[in-house]
Amino acid sequence: MTNSAAIIPPAKVTVIGLGNMGRPMAACIARAGFQVMGFDLSTDARNAFAKEGGNAAATIDEAIVDAAAIVTLLPDGKIVRAAIEGFKAKLARGTVIIDMSSSAPLGTRALGEELIAEGFEFIDAPVSGGVKRAISGTLAIMAGGAHATIDRADRILLSMGPAAFRTGPLGSGHAAKALNNYVSAAGLAAAAEALAIGSKFGIEPNTLVDVLNASTGRNNSTENKLKQFMISESYASGFAMALMAKDIQTADELAHQIGVKAPLADEITAMWNNALKQLGPKSDHTEIGRYLTADK
Repeated sequence: MTNSAAIIPPAKVTVIGLGNMGRPMAACIARAGFQVMGFDLSTDARNAFAKEGGNAAATIDEAIVDAAAIVTLLPDGKIVRAAIEGFKAKLARGTVIIDMSSSAPLGTRALGEELIAEGFEFIDAPVSGGVKRAISGTLAIMAGGAHATIDRADRILLSMGPAAFRTGPLGSGHAAKALNNYVSAAGLAAAAEALAIGSKFGIEPNTLVDVLNASTGRNNSTENKLKQFMISESYASGFAMALMAKDIQTADELAHQIGVKAPLADEITAMWNNALKQLGPKSDHTEIGRYLTADK
């Protein structure tokens, strides 16, 4: 039987994955009054979390003891599955597992159904907003899964963002995240091309951005990326091209898996994968502008 009791402070929450997003998100959960125990395979990541005032366990078994909820913030769904398979035997039935990674939606659905059949509770709840909003606790959260489970985890989710969008069944949170980043990436690429065309024609780039932001071309990229990171050539948004390319490919693969024609998604996926290959995994995603204007 599913436990309907809400998870409230000072319940223990384990956060697995203490990277650039995981550390500030774990800190937000702790500020909300939960007992947070973090874990990461990287000693440096654990030490960084500890230096910031967090509690980090040396082993995953130590981290999950008596946890009411497990939050995973890992590179992809395959790693999430491997991690959970490794520790689930030591979890109490009824434990809520919240995958906040960027995972493949159908893989998430399969994993969640397996875990639920074994007596655990599971939702996917990826986020959008980047490190800055992770620090401030203002992330956009997309939660897929049973409403009753989301209700149980609501206080945890709301410690990291003002609201959790209930996107539908298992995997829908990850689908919404990937689709959002696909739309964002397409808009950024279009804006970068527009700047290049306008500049060649004699329009000062900052002026064109002002026009876009006062007109129907306005979007997140024109407001928050063009002047700040692309025209300035700082390319320091903090979100890696590798992560953006992965999310775009996830959206495109989902379209193919469920039989939806998405020719633009195919083109955008190829563009970003080529940019990633040329610029390297450590490049910032705003360097798509540099890729589009380079001599191929």
